[in-house]
Amino acid sequence: MRVNEKYSTLPAEDRSVHIINICAIEDIGYLPSEGTLLNSLSVDPDAECKHGLYLRDGRRKVDYILVYHPKRPSGSRTLARRVQHGDAAPAARGTRQDQPLPGKGDVGAAGGPEPPMDYHEDDKRFRREEYEGNLLEAGLELERDEETKIHGVGFVKIHAPWNVLCREAEFLKLKMPTKKLYHINETRGLLKKINSVLQKITDPIQPKVAGHRPQTTKRLSYPFSREKQHLFDLSDKDSFFDSKTRSTIVYEILKRTTCTKAKYSMGQGEGRKKDSALLSKRRKCSKYGITSLLANGVYSAAYPLHDGDYEGENVEFNDRKLLYQEWASYGVFYKYQPIDLVRKYFGEKIGLYFAWLGVYTQMLIPASVVGIIVFLYGCATVNENIPSMEMCDQRHNITMCPLCDKTCSYWKMSSACATARASHLFDNPATVFFSVFMALWAATFMEHWKRKQMRLNYRWDLTGFEEEEEAVKDHPRAEYEARVLEKSLRTECKSKERRHIPEESTNKWKQRVKTAMAGVKLTDKVKLTWRDRFPAYVTNLVSIVFMIAVTFAIVLGVIIYRISTAAALAMNSSPSVRSNIRVTVTATAVIINLVVIILLDEVYGCIARWLTKIEVPKTEKSFEERLIFKAFLLKFVNSYTPIFYVAFFKGRFVGRPGDYVYIFRSFRMEECAPGGCLMELCIQLSIIMLGKQLIQNNLFEIGIPKMKKFIRYLRLRRQSPPDHDEHGKKRQRYEADYTLEPFAGLTPEYMEMIIQFGFVTLFVASFPLAPLFALLNNIIEIRLDAKKFVTELRRPVAVRAKDIGIWYNILRGVGKLAVIINAFVISFTSDFIPRLVYLYVYSQNGTMHGFVNHTLSSFNVSDFQNGTAPNDPLDLGYEVQICRYKDYREPPWSEHKYDISKDFWAVLAARLAFVIVFQNLVMFMSDFVDWVIPDIPKDISQQIHKEKVLMVELFMREEQGKQRLLGTWMEKDRKKDEPCNSHGPKAGLDSPEYPGGAP
Repeated sequence: MRVNEKYSTLPAEDRSVHIINICAIEDIGYLPSEGTLLNSLSVDPDAECKHGLYLRDGRRKVDYILVYHPKRPSGSRTLARRVQHGDAAPAARGTRQDQPLPGKGDVGAAGGPEPPMDYHEDDKRFRREEYEGNLLEAGLELERDEETKIHGVGFVKIHAPWNVLCREAEFLKLKMPTKKLYHINETRGLLKKINSVLQKITDPIQPKVAGHRPQTTKRLSYPFSREKQHLFDLSDKDSFFDSKTRSTIVYEILKRTTCTKAKYSMGQGEGRKKDSALLSKRRKCSKYGITSLLANGVYSAAYPLHDGDYEGENVEFNDRKLLYQEWASYGVFYKYQPIDLVRKYFGEKIGLYFAWLGVYTQMLIPASVVGIIVFLYGCATVNENIPSMEMCDQRHNITMCPLCDKTCSYWKMSSACATARASHLFDNPATVFFSVFMALWAATFMEHWKRKQMRLNYRWDLTGFEEEEEAVKDHPRAEYEARVLEKSLRTECKSKERRHIPEESTNKWKQRVKTAMAGVKLTDKVKLTWRDRFPAYVTNLVSIVFMIAVTFAIVLGVIIYRISTAAALAMNSSPSVRSNIRVTVTATAVIINLVVIILLDEVYGCIARWLTKIEVPKTEKSFEERLIFKAFLLKFVNSYTPIFYVAFFKGRFVGRPGDYVYIFRSFRMEECAPGGCLMELCIQLSIIMLGKQLIQNNLFEIGIPKMKKFIRYLRLRRQSPPDHDEHGKKRQRYEADYTLEPFAGLTPEYMEMIIQFGFVTLFVASFPLAPLFALLNNIIEIRLDAKKFVTELRRPVAVRAKDIGIWYNILRGVGKLAVIINAFVISFTSDFIPRLVYLYVYSQNGTMHGFVNHTLSSFNVSDFQNGTAPNDPLDLGYEVQICRYKDYREPPWSEHKYDISKDFWAVLAARLAFVIVFQNLVMFMSDFVDWVIPDIPKDISQQIHKEKVLMVELFMREEQGKQRLLGTWMEKDRKKDEPCNSHGPKAGLDSPEYPGGAP
């Protein structure tokens, strides 16, 4: 029996489409039910005081909400769902009263003209009626409310009774706490004292939430079973399943409930023209209900309710208010997160995200401290750096070659003194140590998170949770089912054409509908293969390559802007402008890059989602993983391409004076400063990182949801009639939650943190303060995300998860890539290796004196190509014969002038050797850290083993009790049978009255 048929409401052979002519249908009424499906058009004071959290009786909780837009039925007569022949309980279907909407009269009753038929709305209404009837048959209790303060919006309130909760909890294998309590093994000796001291120290920064402190006892958990209800504490059935669990159970029923018997309105004339559109809609309403119905607009929204208001004087205390006070407030930024309460309210998947974000933020503290120390070391030793002192020394009088053709003139190296001194802040021996430290930090962070994750799995009873169990709930997506149905219909049509079966033209629509229903039965056998997805795969490949090419083209455009702007500023008459050309060009180019990156991030996110949709993944998990991969790839290239250019390509393919490399034969490739490109890389990295965090991660997250909420409020207010009293009474909970932003998943939240993790690790050798800025951002980010989840978003459906999924593999990949990139940054972008080579090979006195002169080559100005020499060769006040440029080449007086010198090959060999040694050493150290630190903490593994032993003992005692009870019953039966088996026959045989008896 398949999952979707386990609680199927109709027999398989009766699943067909009924064709109904609306004009021929008489008024059909429903039998009244006992409040199962109600149309709450009157205000109930008991429900009013509950503010929409309960049904009208004030006792049954509202576990889920379905939202739709009620419309007048076509014609003046009322249409209702027919009671199927053979239904066991027709009264359980409830009632459906189509009353006039508030502010509108009954046109039919007033004798006015009939409104035009709207077959599309009838189709939606029929499907809603059938779907809600199936929900009733599945055991849920519904209540409708169409008279709300939100004009034109109706709500269906869903309540799951106790028997349904028990049935579904057993089906979903939900682990629930039993009556059995056991003591958690506590640390002893020195560790206990240390933990006690740490608890006292951290007490002020602990949230004031019950159960946040380490517990000494824990309840044994076991998958819920109706046969073993005696194991669980059912004294309070209302709170045994919390609101998060109740909404999860209802959502599973909503996904599983079928919608395959919808009756389609088929009139005459115009209705015939709409048959193909209706068939297309029918194909989209496949086996699984709520996802298809939401996709087709039958329902406009579906969501669980928040527990209540989070602020106000007379607000009843609830988990949402507690989260707002102790978690979602900027005033508690210094406190730990109440992760257990977050999990209790939002579910394991969201709880794991915030737990991961908290661990990441905590791990940034030591990285920030070490980064500050490295930066301060650079500040303290800047005056002792001999190469920068030589560059700033006016006495050296080094004349440099022009930075551009014609308009640029010769310039003094001492004019770049400020850049050289600033470069030492980030380009010093301590940065090498910091790069090694950050590689080990990344490995330690991953291991620490795995251990934290195992602790959370133990606390949240996820240790026995496997992906196979989750696969039971992993239904195919509505789009996938629609594609499979289309494929099955095509296959059926082709097979009929081969058999040459004649088809009557008068029954063409009926034949098409039967074919569609036959396709429904084929969807279990038919699957989408790679041939079906091949066009989508080609589109994906071409689109991704094109988007990457667009990113490269934009970077090229920024390069041309830098070159042309530098040439234009070089013609300026102001000496201050000419001396700050590099800083000006770099800063403006980075700002342009930042704006482009932010815009393209939004575009690439939409393109990645579209590319994933046309692939038609089968399940939501597969859809999410493919979307994450595409979005990460595009955003990674978009964010880091400008930084990669500065780090590894700028100044590498310049050429030399007299033989420069040109772009489009007009723009000469730009060069690095005499102190190297590391300072420019630092500026690029810092502006992009800080700009993305400030604008994209914070301002967008604050501004866009508020703007959407304001626009939604204006739209609802404009749609409401003037006489509709908006403020006459307090809004119900489901009305207030409807105005909130729908939950769009955790992908954007993870994505921005992964990109930030790349900024922190990939180029940390050039910007040691990156961990500090990431730490400051994350302190705000945690509270910003928390406030968004608590106040701005509808409550998401709780999802069970035991890890962070594909994001962990992406983090590991970024950590491995960071080792390689930092090795190349230190080796090729900074001057660390050339300095070492000069110090140990070429230095005459074992010091760095003469290093700057060693890295500069000479050029005879008479060797300039025609039209490239400076227009004003006397700009410095004297005639220049020899100018210098940064490269390892032979001098003009050499036999092989301007050829690459032996020094270049020596430095290159040292750089490559450093990359190999650094990469392998750091990789080995990272793997060693991974091997030394166990994934599962020892105490957690002991507790898991202890739980298994206790569970076995519990069932053994239960079996022994059953055996003793059975033995007692058998003993009583045996004793009762003994008098009958011994005294009865004996008395008959020995009696004197018995013939032949004893005398």
